[in-house]
Order: sequence, then structure tokens, then C-alpha cells
Amino acid sequence: MSLDQAIKSAQTSVPECVSVGYVDMSTGMLLSVSTVDSHPSEVLDLVAAATADLFQGQSVTTIEKMFRKARGQPEDGAHYFQEILVFSDNLLHVFLRSKKYPSQAAVFVCRASVNIGMALTKSRSSMPGIEEAV
Repeated sequence: MSLDQAIKSAQTSVPECVSVGYVDMSTGMLLSVSTVDSHPSEVLDLVAAATADLFQGQSVTTIEKMFRKARGQPEDGAHYFQEILVFSDNLLHVFLRSKKYPSQAAVFVCRASVNIGMALTKSRSSMPGIEEAV
């Protein structure tokens, strides 16, 4: 299955999902996107940049280093932040770091009326299929 097909499949499996994107945070590129609405490329590029900032921004990496130091753990490149939920007035954004490719992440955007637990569960369960398609 291609990445585009895997993204479309994920979108249909997550309740009230209006958009799914897959981001390579090391390059800041949006590798694939499926959405029910059309969006300007500038908006999609900003989603990719925001995803990278959320997971790999300077403050986040500083916090991760402090956690490792406080716990006596080595600088092994492991990340503490794997999932981030962002609530807006009308939407829920679920950001999931890939377990197989830690420099990549998926973004699932659902209507705010979605059952949050179902959105998170279905988003998580769709990640292996997306990772296989990369």
C-alpha cells in the first residue's frame, strides 16, 4: 500500500476525522496528506513546521535533556513526548510520533465533537499501517 493510500485509510478509520498528514520532522516536509477540504499549500507547510516544533522545538529538547539528566539516563536520542493533543474551538489535533521512524509523525484532525478516547485509540491503531507504507 502506498503512503497516500495508508493516509486515506487512516482518515476513514478515525471517527470524525477531516484530515490526516504525515510529516518528516527532520526535513520539515509534509510527506502525504488527505483532507476533506482544500487548503492552501502555505497552510499545509505550516502544519509540517508546527509538528516539528511541537516534538523537536528547543524548549521540548531542553526538557527532554533535563529529564534524562535528573533520572541519570544517557543521551541516547530517546524522546519523552510521543503523543500531543491540541484542542481548538472546532477541532481536535492528534499528533503521534512514529515508533518505527522517530523523526516522523502523523497529524490527525477531527471535529471537536469527536469522542476523544476513540479518536486517540483509532489514531494509534492506524500508525502501524502508515509506518509500513513509508
